[in-house]
Amino acid sequence: MKKEQRQRIVDRHRDSLLRHGYHPNALYWSSRDIQEIRFNILAGIGINSGDSLLDVGCGFADFKRWFERQGKQLDYTGVDLSPDLIRVAREKHPDATLLCGELGDFDLQPAAFDWVILSGAMNEQLFDDGAYACRMIAAMYALCRKGVAFNMLDARHLQAHDLQSVDPYQMLDYSRSIAPQAELHDDYLANDFTIYMLR
Repeated sequence: MKKEQRQRIVDRHRDSLLRHGYHPNALYWSSRDIQEIRFNILAGIGINSGDSLLDVGCGFADFKRWFERQGKQLDYTGVDLSPDLIRVAREKHPDATLLCGELGDFDLQPAAFDWVILSGAMNEQLFDDGAYACRMIAAMYALCRKGVAFNMLDARHLQAHDLQSVDPYQMLDYSRSIAPQAELHDDYLANDFTIYMLR
């Protein structure tokens, strides 16, 4: 991602956090319910208590909070570009490993985590025809032992100049070029889809 694109994301989240405080609206989710519908679909790939998990674009590490509310535990690592969101996440989750930066900024070992997830972190409009998203997906898959689950905005139902939406079947085809058994799930929200990439 270009330096100015990274800075725009950092600035937007700083402003949003000042306006909304610790709330899903600060992460541009319309509600906690919508955020957690996505979490439930991501977890459906097979994430179990005790697994290690990398959450890319983790925000406040809310996935960890949601998962643990169900009486389960994760060996949780989160990474996010926003130092402001990471600061709050560290306050909320002092037992988590939380990294500030882009995924490629860190020297993470291949197959270092059972699972890698991403929720809402590829919605920034980069005007690159999805090239950055494809690089991210490949990088996430290299880091997992069991699988990757990620969501994106569905271009069949949502097209906005300031948000990146993609055709789910094109993204499924790309995902299958890396993980042949990749699965598309698009029956939970009108403008969103999730892809599972199992090892």
